[in-house]
Amino acid sequence: MSITWTRRRLALGRFWGDFRTHRAGVIGLAILLLAVLLAVIAPLFIDAGVTNVVSGTREKLAPPSWADPLGTDESGRSVLLMIWWGSRTSLLIGFLAALLSMVIGTVLGIAAGHFRGWIGAIVMRITDWFLVLPSLVTALVLAAILGGSTVTIIAAIGVTSWPSTARLIRAQTLAVEARPYIERSQALGGGHWHITTRHVLPNVAPLLLASTTLEVASAIVTESTLAFLGVSANKTSWGTMLRGSYDWGAATSGAWWYILVPGLCIVIVVMAFTLCGRALETVLNPRLRRAV
Repeated sequence: MSITWTRRRLALGRFWGDFRTHRAGVIGLAILLLAVLLAVIAPLFIDAGVTNVVSGTREKLAPPSWADPLGTDESGRSVLLMIWWGSRTSLLIGFLAALLSMVIGTVLGIAAGHFRGWIGAIVMRITDWFLVLPSLVTALVLAAILGGSTVTIIAAIGVTSWPSTARLIRAQTLAVEARPYIERSQALGGGHWHITTRHVLPNVAPLLLASTTLEVASAIVTESTLAFLGVSANKTSWGTMLRGSYDWGAATSGAWWYILVPGLCIVIVVMAFTLCGRALETVLNPRLRRAV
């Protein structure tokens, strides 16, 4: 056991040493850690009632000032506090929707790569069918049918964004199962569960980790788009703030801060996830590491 933990610590040390050489990835990771930390500690400094329309006591659509560094919205609420509180919803939906997508994609991808014949064919035809569907439109329809709640938005995004992950994991599973030690494991009596969990899953996990960071960024953008189109979780998020700025004509009234700030938050966080994901992909993929 001590030898195993020593090897894991050494592997983690090598991984961090390689990751630190990618400055863009480190910057992205720092931004993500800051965003998550601010979202976690938000209830310690902000009351949930800050999102209530009756809580706004200041001038409506007031420009940035010392009292309100990011201005106010159509109800006189502080945009800064709304952005801070809304980060909880945007990040929560992004993380959980990406997690659901990764779970579905990983299970079906490994199943399609491990079980050959009609099982793998059926799984891939289902994957191809979901792949050709417009994911945003499908998520919009599902969210509208199931109703606007955090759970339904997460389910709508997760159920429509897994096919690309499934194809990626299937390709990696086929590559892993072509190695000699898989054949030896089968000869020694290793069953399907043993091979997929002890040999395939650990080998696809690094690729899955890099893919997850990119999937979270995509989920945040999808949630913001759904909220802007009117399908929201009935909670304040960066997407609902953009929708509010559109409904109240912030652009025509010159309230640029009401549009710019939520949009910048989405862009910065998505860019941070992308930078971190690309760095992880380079570190964990030997071919890309040699190319660099």
